[in-house]
Amino acid sequence: MSSYRPAPDYIVSHESELRSLFPPTHDLAIKKVQGFIDKHARAFIERSPFLCIGTQGTDGKADVSPRGDPAGFVKIIDDNTLAIPDRPGNNRLDSLSNIVANSHVGLLFVIPGFDDTMRVNGQAKLVTDPVLLESLSVEGRLPRLAIVVEVRTVFIHCAKAFRRSNLWNPDYYQDRSELPSLMKIALDATNSAPSDNREMDRLNEALEDDYQKTLY
Repeated sequence: MSSYRPAPDYIVSHESELRSLFPPTHDLAIKKVQGFIDKHARAFIERSPFLCIGTQGTDGKADVSPRGDPAGFVKIIDDNTLAIPDRPGNNRLDSLSNIVANSHVGLLFVIPGFDDTMRVNGQAKLVTDPVLLESLSVEGRLPRLAIVVEVRTVFIHCAKAFRRSNLWNPDYYQDRSELPSLMKIALDATNSAPSDNREMDRLNEALEDDYQKTLY
């Protein structure tokens, strides 16, 4: 497989060179950044049922992982501290392992129908405090641990990306059936997908059944 290799003259390798390509940062974009969760950030986080968390290991390899639950699932402990429950997943533990190695994290909070997002950056630790986990329970089930984030920066992010993508516009929704199922894609990656369509259907149904049993 060929790999794209740009000529050295076209590679931006210094921040000064990067900034020369763009107009100066708008003053408001700089001043809007805060070091705590104000009333507006609190209201946004309390409405959000979904976030993405960015992490990085000591080897420099980065990862972004989704987290979702009923709106308000992220507990605001105080103006500088958030707690994110860790629900059952695939047990790869990519984000969690990265946090153990490198505590710096970036969060992006999303609210369905909102074009703007909330960005939070800080330092995280993995916590198994029973009292905290009890406060994060859903349907009587406690998370195994919580990601507790010590907030460093908070700011609202503009709507341009969501508007360009028409993310919430039903006219642009795509038909999921036009791509293979998650199970089919995963099995193809390991060259173990069955050729029998009925067996593939059974595996898809088993995955859906597992979702229903293990969401919490």
